[in-house]
Amino acid sequence: MTDIFRLENKIALVTGGASGIGAATARELTRAGAHVLIADLNLAAAESLAAELPNAKAVAMDVTDSASIAAAFAGIAHLDILINNAGIGLVGDITHTSEEDFARVMQVNVHSVFLVTQAAFPLLLASRGSIVNIGSVASVVGVKQRFAYCASKGAVLAMTRQIAVDYPKELRINCIAPGTVQTPFVEGYLDKYHAHEKEKIRAELVARQPIGRLGTPEDIATLVRYLCSREAEFINGALIPIDGGWTAA
Repeated sequence: MTDIFRLENKIALVTGGASGIGAATARELTRAGAHVLIADLNLAAAESLAAELPNAKAVAMDVTDSASIAAAFAGIAHLDILINNAGIGLVGDITHTSEEDFARVMQVNVHSVFLVTQAAFPLLLASRGSIVNIGSVASVVGVKQRFAYCASKGAVLAMTRQIAVDYPKELRINCIAPGTVQTPFVEGYLDKYHAHEKEKIRAELVARQPIGRLGTPEDIATLVRYLCSREAEFINGALIPIDGGWTAA
């Protein structure tokens, strides 16, 4: 079964690729035979990961800055796969979300997907490529104290579906909706907001996923690999939950 879900010699770019889901995705795509561009604001971390992997290269990219994105794409002649993974979170309901914080979440989680996808689009049209956007369960359900985050991930899903409608035969684009995944992103949340009760809150995060555990970055990366493969060529414009049963009810 080693010949399935192969991405031999495909060129893939992963934003936020130096840690968490992005890093696991970079590893999985190289395992599938792809050449991976690890795009990250933290170039040193991206270079460190690239050094561990076959056929990987670090790319400096600030996904909120069109000039930085243009500079990165100036060195890319061909692209088959784009993984829009970079993102941030924010805790707070609407009454505890400042205008500045809301704007920042939308800039990193939504505007960046627009900017990077637009920059990559000519290359992806030329290759009849594949885009995977990393959304969230927050794309489709309300999550307590996540007003800005839910708004941003809902927008990622809407953009995914809209592009699929405009370009149904030219490329494929899908959105993955993870539940809570054990990443530095989650650890940062626990450290910032629940340093005095980390294990209690961690248990609550586990409990909201019926399967009884947090997701792993590798769980998500495996699904990314499948969606980019030829075996998934009939999947387009889809939202695929990977959340341990969270949104099943």
